Amino acid sequence: MNRTRLYVGNLPFRISENDLRELFEQYGQVNEINLIVDKMTGQSRGFAFVTMETSQAAQSAIDSLNGTSISGRQIVVNEAKPREERPHRHRENSGRSRR
Repeated sequence: MNRTRLYVGNLPFRISENDLRELFEQYGQVNEINLIVDKMTGQSRGFAFVTMETSQAAQSAIDSLNGTSISGRQIVVNEAKPREERPHRHRENSGRSRR
């Protein structure tokens, strides 16, 4: 398991990747930030994944930031779980006519 990849949830919808970088860089080198956005609106979905350089930096960020408040929202910071394989949906009945 990659102990440097963190899940960050319950984020304010107006937070930016730069805001997250500034927040997490206090605890070590940030390698990547993936702020999840709605494909239709482009607006944040309120969660992100942050990859830290070392597991020590990641643990320090978890210990310091989990449960803290940002813009009135209590954020969740923990180790990201691996993405589960999801079965491919069969789109035969998508509602579109093939006539």
